[in-house]
Amino acid sequence: MKKYLIIVLLIGGCFIIGSCSPPKPIIKKVREVDLASWVNAPKEALDLHSVFLTIPMIKTLTDKNIEIRIYANKRNISRCFGSMQANVNAYVSTAVFNQFKNCVSEIDGCDNIFYIKDGKVLEYVPVGNCYTDESSRPEKRLNYLLDS
Repeated sequence: MKKYLIIVLLIGGCFIIGSCSPPKPIIKKVREVDLASWVNAPKEALDLHSVFLTIPMIKTLTDKNIEIRIYANKRNISRCFGSMQANVNAYVSTAVFNQFKNCVSEIDGCDNIFYIKDGKVLEYVPVGNCYTDESSRPEKRLNYLLDS
């Protein structure tokens, strides 16, 4: 009798809660709306962004004056910098930039790549194990700084 009562209570509990199946996992993915939100954004919005400020970044300049920034959101990223001092105010040479790209390509995570020209973001391309959401868009709280 006790076993029967326990089974009835468990089944009844499942119906009350709504389902006996485990919750569906939340699938995180890159959303086009988040990427598009950066097109034509001032590069200062990226410089001051509260998420990207916390991610190690390296940048270089192409022959056509396009700034490329990689925000490497990965585990164990410090080994890629080694003795190289990460100076966000300076561009690195193509050789150093390629060395860094090769290193981060071996580590799981996301490379957030931004292409910038004339002070505006041309494109945001996340590469690797990435997802985007509202927190990866330009922050509205910065509008008062950028409008002045």
